[in-house]
Amino acid sequence: MKTIKGPAIFLAQFMGAEAPFDTLDNLAGWAAGLGYEGIQLPTDKRLFDLELAADSQTYCDDIKGMLASHGIALSELSTHLQGQLVAVHPAYDALFDGFAPAQVRANPQARQAWATGQLKLAARASRRLGLNAHASFSGALAWPYLYPWPQRPAGLVEEAFGELARRWRPILDTFEDAGVDLCYELHPGEDLHDGVTFERFLEAVGNHPRASILYDPSHFMLQQLDYLAFIDIYHTRIKAFHVKDAEFRPDGRQGVYGGYGNWVDRAGRFRSLGDGQIDFKAIFSKMAQYDYAGWAVLEWECCLKHPEDGAREGADFIRRHIIRVAERAFDDFAGSGADRTQLRTLMGIAP
Repeated sequence: MKTIKGPAIFLAQFMGAEAPFDTLDNLAGWAAGLGYEGIQLPTDKRLFDLELAADSQTYCDDIKGMLASHGIALSELSTHLQGQLVAVHPAYDALFDGFAPAQVRANPQARQAWATGQLKLAARASRRLGLNAHASFSGALAWPYLYPWPQRPAGLVEEAFGELARRWRPILDTFEDAGVDLCYELHPGEDLHDGVTFERFLEAVGNHPRASILYDPSHFMLQQLDYLAFIDIYHTRIKAFHVKDAEFRPDGRQGVYGGYGNWVDRAGRFRSLGDGQIDFKAIFSKMAQYDYAGWAVLEWECCLKHPEDGAREGADFIRRHIIRVAERAFDDFAGSGADRTQLRTLMGIAP
């Protein structure tokens, strides 16, 4: 029995103007040719009409039918860019405006309202597509104050997470109505970037049943967080999984913060699967141990390798790591078959 589904691939890093990266149909055929069984789909107008999908079952059925013609399933929709815009600190306004349509740029309130609407559309579209999980970012209000210098004013972090919860609670309620888990990718640059911040948020939204985690060990490697213990702690909330590798090689000149270097020069770098330091055998073992039933999705990012090579290698890498879960215990052959009376006798307890 195989509980983890896959391999799947996140298409965001592969979209382009030239075939086969220019349309969803072409990308699905390309992914299938590499051995993938699923795709995680960014809600980008170049590939997918989110507004139409939220309201049209016919459109959603056509999308699923086209993918099925290639032997491809849909793992999740992604609103990473829209989720980022649910909460933007003013320091990042100009940089994140590019994620939004022109009519709401330079207008943070309008941009936030647009992003909130996008997430609600994604909940409805996911339901029509028969999906159980959705991938997104949380956005950030407190991120510029991550390091406590200058000293943070008392109450700043609490107020930031309170406001973040106020913005996300109606969205989470929409996902509850749709029967879909909203999976936050815990990621530097987001207020939700590790276990502690996820717990802060979870408390602020009243332990909302749809507040879930997209588990990506690469971001934990670069923070030097124990990514295996994380699964032990949060496995009941992990509903999506990015299979992405990374390495952390500090020296006498730089460490976690990276000295403002570009990716190739940083101590912590994303790498193609198998080229980094992450123990995926242990990760997939824990996922099997806790009966993770979602998809294993390649998110390719690497500062060295060509993306097409990373994609080609990734399908086989994931397939080799997915564990076929045993249906019975390995020592069943030695079972004694004792009944309750015999068990009590063995312990000297009167029947």
